[in-house]
Amino acid sequence: MTAIAKKSLLREALIFAGLLGGALLVTSLLAEPTFATSMIDSSDNIDAVSNLTGGESDLKSIVKTILNFALSFLGFVMVIMIIYAGVLYVTAAGNEDNVGKAKKILMYCAIGTLLIFVSFAFVNTLLGAASDSSSTTTTTTGIAN
Repeated sequence: MTAIAKKSLLREALIFAGLLGGALLVTSLLAEPTFATSMIDSSDNIDAVSNLTGGESDLKSIVKTILNFALSFLGFVMVIMIIYAGVLYVTAAGNEDNVGKAKKILMYCAIGTLLIFVSFAFVNTLLGAASDSSSTTTTTTGIAN
């Protein structure tokens, strides 16, 4: 393995570790009820915040909505790139450079789509688990005679 490849791999591993650590830090802070309630001041107008954020009143729901919107936007960009790669592939007319470029774009789009799906599941699972842990529900079952 060359020195450049080792540096690149190390840089990518550090970026991934930083992003993962940041995500875990944010989700752990959002799951802590004292942190969430300390952010709300008694002079805050919760109804105005709820109206401005589309009916979301707590921080976890707002973060989840923003992240889902960003991932949906990335999915839209991915569709546009797939269409671009398809047009590039069809109009290549035997030009190997354009065919190779289109195949590379399609490969990166497939990897990106997989990452978007995994990120979507990861965000919704973590934030959903954080919001479900703060409220408990009890159910009773009765047997009719």
